[in-house]
Amino acid sequence: MQIQYTQASSEDQQAFAIAKQNACLGCHAINKKIVGPSFESVAQKYQADSNAQAFLKNKIAKGGTGSWGVVPMPANTKLSDAELTLLVSWILRGAPIKN
Repeated sequence: MQIQYTQASSEDQQAFAIAKQNACLGCHAINKKIVGPSFESVAQKYQADSNAQAFLKNKIAKGGTGSWGVVPMPANTKLSDAELTLLVSWILRGAPIKN
């Protein structure tokens, strides 16, 4: 998957801010594995999955382990449904950001 880095849209900027404010970027990066997979890897894995939006919203909200290894992802229970939707949509597009 080739990600194009262009001027980020307002929604992309909001999603990045949510990721930053909720410590997602401590374990995930846009294009490289840290503790968890890169957002680009997540986008690639789920690109053909019609249930990806709901699955990833649930995974982010409730946390868990097993999808990418043994290190558990903590739950993000403070995120609203709208924030989860925005964040997951951004991740599934490969987490485009302003370069």
